[in-house]
Amino acid sequence: MYQLKLKTFAFAALAFFGTPLLAQANDISIYTPTFSLIDPNDPSAGMLGMEQIDIWARIRKGFGIPDLDNQQVVNQTDFYSARPEYFERTTVRASRYLFHVVQELEKRGMPTELALLPFIESSFNPEAYSSAKAAGMWQFVPATGRDYNLKQNMFKDERRDVLASTDAALTYLQKLYGMFGDWQLALAAYNWGEGSVQRAINKNQAAGLPTDFNSLAPLMPAETRNYVPKLQAVKNIIAAPDMYNIALPKVDNQPYFVTIGKTRDIDVKVAAQLAELSLEEFKALNPQFNRPVIIGSSDTKILLPESNAEKFKNNLTKWTHTLSSWTSHTVGSARERIETIAAKFDTTPAVIREVNHIPPRMLLKAGSTILVPKTEEANSDITAEVADNATMAVTPDAPESRRIYVKVGKRDTLASIAARYRVSVSQVKAWNGLHHDGVSRGQSLQLQVPNRMVASGSGGKKAGHNVRYHTAAASRGSSKTKVAVKKNGKPVVLASSRGSRS
Repeated sequence: MYQLKLKTFAFAALAFFGTPLLAQANDISIYTPTFSLIDPNDPSAGMLGMEQIDIWARIRKGFGIPDLDNQQVVNQTDFYSARPEYFERTTVRASRYLFHVVQELEKRGMPTELALLPFIESSFNPEAYSSAKAAGMWQFVPATGRDYNLKQNMFKDERRDVLASTDAALTYLQKLYGMFGDWQLALAAYNWGEGSVQRAINKNQAAGLPTDFNSLAPLMPAETRNYVPKLQAVKNIIAAPDMYNIALPKVDNQPYFVTIGKTRDIDVKVAAQLAELSLEEFKALNPQFNRPVIIGSSDTKILLPESNAEKFKNNLTKWTHTLSSWTSHTVGSARERIETIAAKFDTTPAVIREVNHIPPRMLLKAGSTILVPKTEEANSDITAEVADNATMAVTPDAPESRRIYVKVGKRDTLASIAARYRVSVSQVKAWNGLHHDGVSRGQSLQLQVPNRMVASGSGGKKAGHNVRYHTAAASRGSSKTKVAVKKNGKPVVLASSRGSRS
């Protein structure tokens, strides 16, 4: 009955989205179960219905990694079992994603306890971001993400994409298993790196020692020594929750979400509104979008719970407003200030800064691509080419010159000081009220020097002279200033290269 319902809904949805209406999603696909619960050793057992087994039973059925037994496993099992609220909260979050992950593992013939790895990596938070710049449910660092074709640009970071990151993580784990022929070592390499694990193996082999996980553990950093034991601890609790007084929330053994393919830009808020979802729930399924607009393309996917996909479809047919309120603008020159851009697009500098995560007292560099509100003159969607190649770089909004004070040295003349700081003698005289060219050793002169000279380190200090910065001027940012900016507790990118976070 359930499968019939899914097929009927899929047919109706495909028929609808094939209709050339204004800015419609063009496809919707249902993740239908393709697994069999028949025990091959007991053909008479018959098929269990999907409603007769929850996802935890399905995961237990597919366990395939040999159990690890050491003191770290005991410690980690005690740690997790002593925190039932945390464990239950994490499993509730995991319930959105587990069916998909288990489905993908079974398609590849991989052990299903690997579906529990995000417990360790991110607590099943697809928006997790670590101090090592790892992002997403599977915690890919930028370089590894690019190695596994996870796009990272200004508009989207597929390390947080539920579908793309899961596919990349399982492909990476398969590669590691192929290298080491041992799942525990593959997992250690996922955390520590394959080169590090291989060097540890080589060292033990040279010493005539075993190369299993427990034997290599003394060579591993503490994080890796505890990494595989953590997964084993979670596996132990999932295998027998009653033994640890853990009440596992029931997770149905059926798809939580369906995918909708988008071909036109749509604001994140509009998509959530059409689906009748809270913004928080929408972002939990679609955390990869970095900006308030979802760029439409042939490979853009939106995830929605099944019932909300139906609401999205119905509400979309009645929608009479624009789907996207944003377009892109590329800064033409360093003189194009944010205030000028805001006036051009009938908005405020505050809006431009907020939507593009531009910190205060920072200017956009030429060539930067930013989001701006659509206007009658500029109302086109953002192309996939623009999205893939957009970069944004900023620089401190500092004055062109800065006041400094220089003490005259033993061999200094007015002409030598002026030449050193790339100003004219007449300027030095004017700034200091001098009526002749003579200066005395130890005399203090006020200069207005270009900020680029201060930034490059040229000037008095480089030449062995004492330079004292004027207090009021020095309080403003220069290109030497380190700017640490956070938005909602997360680092904001000040400059990026093809969207990679820095």
